[in-house]
Amino acid sequence: MQVNEHHIVVGVDVSKATLDFAVTAQTASHRVNYDAAGLDALVQACRKAAATLVVLEATGGLERRLVHALADADLPFHVANPRQVRDLARALGQLAKTDKIDARMLVEFGQRLRPKPHVLPDKNRQKLRDLSARHQQLSDTHAAEVNRLKACHDDDVEKMIREHIVFIDEQIEQVAKQMDELIDQDDALMRNADVIESTPGLGRLTARRLTADLPELGRCTPKQIAKLVGLAPINRDSGTLRGKRMTGGGRHSVRKQLYMPTLVATRHNPVIRSMYQRLVAAGKPKMLALVACMRKLLILLNAMIREDKMWDQFLKCA
Repeated sequence: MQVNEHHIVVGVDVSKATLDFAVTAQTASHRVNYDAAGLDALVQACRKAAATLVVLEATGGLERRLVHALADADLPFHVANPRQVRDLARALGQLAKTDKIDARMLVEFGQRLRPKPHVLPDKNRQKLRDLSARHQQLSDTHAAEVNRLKACHDDDVEKMIREHIVFIDEQIEQVAKQMDELIDQDDALMRNADVIESTPGLGRLTARRLTADLPELGRCTPKQIAKLVGLAPINRDSGTLRGKRMTGGGRHSVRKQLYMPTLVATRHNPVIRSMYQRLVAAGKPKMLALVACMRKLLILLNAMIREDKMWDQFLKCA
């Protein structure tokens, strides 16, 4: 690899107890403890190397402390998709996987792809995302407990499950209340949530979750927002072969949030209902038609927020 001496990348592999990092043009890798002293040592190493970008992988939340330390130190960072980094490693013939190798691959990723630095959201928006994730966790647990209750035949166990469901419902209500309070404190968030909620088929819950998990709404082109959520059709063509168009990748949590509201919209939203009926009448499988409607709904929301128009206003101007 040709190294750009003006683009110094530090790759950091994050684990629960340690941070392994490597630096452009340096053969040695380094390890520090994942604590206050280790974070300080890493920041100093980045400054000493005059790093122009620090690359790390998303690790389900473990990286959060590191990201805040880098942001506080004004060091540009990029949180990479682990699948993309692994695909690059395979393309380079690097099949082995260790902490040191992963750190080196993150350097390669930063050097070759030149990803844009990420911007850390403000504390309120970050808390809103955390609450949204917690809401989803509680909802999943609620659904699992309801299924267990249906299959339960012991009175004592049934009582415990019912008590747990009541507790989960209380937690869900508490999380929803906190989300509403955070949204109401920010005029832009409140306006976005109101625009989303004005759309037939979408309720307050969807407005909360999309406002929290998809802050890019209104800032992207239709193709960009569809790709970001994983609703853009992907070509599978080669030579004379023509494969089916597939969707996937992107933010699975957002796709999951859009599924039920879109299903409701196929009955109560005139634009989405018309599209769904037309696709089904043309012979499209119902699930494929529903995914297409999800994409259409997402693109409409993106345009409505960009133009700052409620549903009725938007349709009149369309």
